[in-house]
Amino acid sequence: MPATVDAEGFLTDPAQWDEGLAEEIAHENGIPELTPRHWQVLRYMRETYLTTGSAPTIRTLGKASGVPIKELYELFPKGPAKLAAKVAGIPKPRGCI
Repeated sequence: MPATVDAEGFLTDPAQWDEGLAEEIAHENGIPELTPRHWQVLRYMRETYLTTGSAPTIRTLGKASGVPIKELYELFPKGPAKLAAKVAGIPKPRGCI
């Protein structure tokens, strides 16, 4: 069954996510390959969302994921919190446009 997404391409049900889907979403958004550093950020994003009900902000992500903000921009160009949330299969973080 294909995953359902909103108008911006975010999954409407995080339970539909799996690592294969993450790879597809990453490719569609200009990330050719998900490295161990990408997975570190994605797992942190999902864990935080599933535990707290909201996605971490870029500032929290930079402090708590173990990946500095500068590197987050290299891993997820054009807005790391938003793009990482999309690839991680969770709703767009509050405050992202």
